[in-house]
Amino acid sequence: MMDKSVFTDKARVPENNDLRDSLGETFSLWLLIREYIHFKYPGAIDEWNYPCEKYGWSFRIKEKKRAIIYLLPRENHFKTAFVFGQKATDLILVSKVSDAIKNELANAKVYAEGRGIRIEIRDELLLKDIIELIDIKLSN
Repeated sequence: MMDKSVFTDKARVPENNDLRDSLGETFSLWLLIREYIHFKYPGAIDEWNYPCEKYGWSFRIKEKKRAIIYLLPRENHFKTAFVFGQKATDLILVSKVSDAIKNELANAKVYAEGRGIRIEIRDELLLKDIIELIDIKLSN
């Protein structure tokens, strides 16, 4: 099954009402993550991105040119995506982040920009881990 954004119309940038309708109960978690990043890093920039029809719309929050997090809207949930360099990866592997996330990161393919992972958010259970990953990302 193709993992694709719930928003596929290139001509229409998603808005908050679209997100609320599509994400359902996870919309508040999306907002919480976004607000937390802006609190920790007031200079963060929000940006919708449409790389191609295959993936549809995604949302990223970045500092200057570096992406902090990608938020990938799906039906009644969303995914967070991060790319971590080696220094951040080392910090995460000794952090209190869940073993499942550590294992995914440790086994992720290494690219020039780092290791990428995606974490599905369907409820608040992983929110503490996401916050810790954001803190590590912003500290490196």
